[in-house]
Amino acid sequence: MLGLMSIDFKYKPEGDTLKTFMKSNDFFRGMRGPVGSGKSVACCIEIFRRALLQAKNKEGKRRSRWAVIRNTNPQLKTTTIKTWVDWFPEDHWGDFAWSVPYTHRINKGDIELEVLFLALDRPEDVKKLLSLELTGVWINEAREIPKSIIDACTMRVGRFPSMRDGGATWYGVIADTNAPEEDHWWPIMAGDVPVPDHISRDEALMLIKPDNWSFYTQPPALIEKKDKDGFTTAYDNNDNAENKKNLTPKYYPNIIRGKTKGWIDVYVLNKLGSIEEGKPVYPNFKQELHVATEDLQLSHGQPIFIGIDFGLTPAAVFAQRLSTGRWHILNELVCFDMGVMRFSELLRKEIATYYKGYEVHIYGDPAGDFRSQTDERTPFQIMRTYGLKAIPAPSNDVALRIEAVDAALQRLLDGKAGFLMDTKCINLKKGFNGGYHYRRLQTSGDRYDEKPLKNRYSHVHDALQYLMMGAGEGRTILSGKQTQKSVIAKKEWDVFAGQKKKTRKVWDLFKRNG
Repeated sequence: MLGLMSIDFKYKPEGDTLKTFMKSNDFFRGMRGPVGSGKSVACCIEIFRRALLQAKNKEGKRRSRWAVIRNTNPQLKTTTIKTWVDWFPEDHWGDFAWSVPYTHRINKGDIELEVLFLALDRPEDVKKLLSLELTGVWINEAREIPKSIIDACTMRVGRFPSMRDGGATWYGVIADTNAPEEDHWWPIMAGDVPVPDHISRDEALMLIKPDNWSFYTQPPALIEKKDKDGFTTAYDNNDNAENKKNLTPKYYPNIIRGKTKGWIDVYVLNKLGSIEEGKPVYPNFKQELHVATEDLQLSHGQPIFIGIDFGLTPAAVFAQRLSTGRWHILNELVCFDMGVMRFSELLRKEIATYYKGYEVHIYGDPAGDFRSQTDERTPFQIMRTYGLKAIPAPSNDVALRIEAVDAALQRLLDGKAGFLMDTKCINLKKGFNGGYHYRRLQTSGDRYDEKPLKNRYSHVHDALQYLMMGAGEGRTILSGKQTQKSVIAKKEWDVFAGQKKKTRKVWDLFKRNG
C-alpha cells in the first residue's frame, strides 16, 4: 500500500512474474503475457512508484516525466489511456489534457509527475519523441513497435530531471506485450528463438541482449488438454496463471469461444505467433500434425529438392521426399530487398554448407525465364552463372500450385502425416497459420479474393509450391511432365561453376570465395 495525502492507493501484483518485474532495477524491463494478466496495470503502477521513489530536489519536489507509447492513436485512447485513468482518475489526480499530445500532470504533495501519451503512427509523432527529455518510457504492446523506436527511447530517458536539478534516481524503459511473432526483436533478444539466418551480421549485433536488459514471461492462462496424437481437445484453467483474483472464473473459457487455435495460442497461451485477418489458404494444415517437434534429419540417398521464388523478396525452400513417400520440409531461406545475383550467392553457399554430396533439383517461378527490364539475362540464366541449374516449375497456375501442396498435407502414411515441416521454417509456419491468406473483400457477407494476398509470407509459399509442382506432386495434376535430370554433388562436382574439376573440390572453392 502506498499512502499519499488523503488518497489510499492500494495495489498488489498478483503473480510471481509481476512481482519480479516490479522489483527489478534494470534499465530495460519487458513483460510478455496473456490478455488480462495484469501487464498494463503493473506498468501504470510502476510509473507512479518510480515517481514516489524519485529523490527530492532543492525545492523538496520529486519531479519526473514519462512518455507512454502505443502504435496508433485509436489504440492509445481506447486501451492505454483508459487503463491509466481507471487507476488515476481526474477527480483525484488532476485534469487530463485530452488534446494531442495527451498529457496528465499529477501534483500531489511533493510529487510532480508529467505523463505524455504518444501514438507513433505519424512521422511528426516520432520527431516529437526524439525531442523529449524524459525520466522513463513505457512501451505498451511492444510487439507493434519496431526495434528502432525502442532504441530511440533509450536515448531520451535519464534526461529529466536535469543533473542541475539532482538527476533521475532511476531511469529506463519498461514494456509489455502479448506474444509477438517468432522473428520479432523481442523473442530474439530474450533468447526464446535463434537469430534468423536472413538477418545481416550488423542487424544481429543490434539484437544481442545487454546485461541491464531483462525479459519476463508470464504463465499461460489456460492449459491445453491433448489426445494421444497430440491434438488439442480442450482447455483447463491454469492454477499458476497471474492476476486471476481480478478476473471472473469464466473469463478465459468465455473469451476463447469462437476463436481460432492461433488466436488462443497468442492471446491466452502466451505462445509466439501471429494473427492474420482473412481466410487461410491451407485450412487442412494442423501445426500439431505437420510441424516436427524435433529437428528433421537428412535422409541419405534421397535427393534435395529446392523451390525458389524470384523478385526483391526472394525465397527458397529445401525438402526431401523419403522412400515412404513422406515429405520432409527441411529449411527455408527468406531474404528482403535483394536481387537475384546476391540471392544466388546465398543459395549456393546454403547448398555447399548443408547438402554436400546430395542430388540437387531446383525449380523456380516459370516467369524467371523472361528477361527483366534492367538486365538482358533471365533470372534462370543468372543463377546458372553461379552454378545453380534451376529449371521452371511445370505450371504457374496458382490454383494448381496450391492443390499440389494441399494434396501432400492431406496425405496420411501409416497413420502419420505425409507432410512434415522442420520447426526452423518459421515463415512457412506463420504462413500456414494464417499469414498466407485470401483477403476479405469490402462487401457484405464472407467474400474473399480469388488469389492469395501478396505479403511477406506469400513468397516463401510460392517457393514451396514450385518445389512441390516440380518434384512430383505436380504429376498427379499435370500429365506428361518429366522431372529434372539429377545433378549429383560429388566431390568433383563444382556447385559454384556447374562443371567438373579434376583437382579442385567444392569446399576448396567455397573457402576461396568466402
